[in-house]
Amino acid sequence: MTLFSGSIGFGQWLTRRRTHAALLVLSMALPVALSASPARADLMDSVMTGFGMFGGEKYKTEIVPDIPAEDLYNQGLAKLKAKDFENAAKKFAEVEKAFPNTEWGRKGLLMETFAQYQKPSYDDAVQSAQRYIGLYPNSPDTPYAYYLAGMSFFNQVPDTMRDQSPAEKAVEIFTALIQKFPKSEYVSDARYKIQVARDQLAAKEMQVGRFYLTRKNYPAAINRFHDVLGKYQNTRHTEEALYRLTEAYLAMGINNEAQTAAAILGHNFPDSQWYKDAHALLQADGLEPHEHTDSWLSKIGKTLHAI
Repeated sequence: MTLFSGSIGFGQWLTRRRTHAALLVLSMALPVALSASPARADLMDSVMTGFGMFGGEKYKTEIVPDIPAEDLYNQGLAKLKAKDFENAAKKFAEVEKAFPNTEWGRKGLLMETFAQYQKPSYDDAVQSAQRYIGLYPNSPDTPYAYYLAGMSFFNQVPDTMRDQSPAEKAVEIFTALIQKFPKSEYVSDARYKIQVARDQLAAKEMQVGRFYLTRKNYPAAINRFHDVLGKYQNTRHTEEALYRLTEAYLAMGINNEAQTAAAILGHNFPDSQWYKDAHALLQADGLEPHEHTDSWLSKIGKTLHAI
């Protein structure tokens, strides 16, 4: 029986084995020998490329300075003190990125949010605040993250001619802050900001309702004034909304609702000029304010009080 049949004889097989062994030794020895000689680094690259170990491409390592977290954080504070809010935010972002899941990383994210708010870059501040809330829901500083997010929307509330989405978002976030952290130091101001934002939302509804009223589109106007009473009670627009309902219902000939609106207005705001005007409107048609208890307005009236 022949062990080396075919085209490869014993001599050829032995020669190949020796060649493979030599290459193996060379591939192990060259990196050690050549790495000790910087002047021959090019030769090392040629050898490695020649063997096809890295596909002909050189691997480059990026050297990143090892800066302590406290130093990076203090650099951010220095930028903040200089009112360079953009670069302060970047420094704090570096802290959070370089030291994730640490106390320094947590503080870095919070301060990044604050710097973005101060810049101001409100959209970025909201995103950072939301990340903080998601990562650290029970942190002592989480109420502040809610507050910064709410203020970022609050500061973008436009005039009543434009979309009031920022006001709605501000109300939503401040409400969540109050519900989740009722003893927080930010609750008092959050309540005030909610009242201001709700007043703005009511003003928008009043503006649209008046527009429909001037166009004699009474059902559409009534819906808007109803929304003011249903959604934004106890704002400074409540009195006018009740007067406008008196006016619109009277124009449509729905006298019982007109009387009820005026009666509720007089009960809650007896000294209001809006009540005097509503009373005069009814008297011009031979009517007096009277609350019809089966009216939707009657139920709403029980929850109203003067601002």
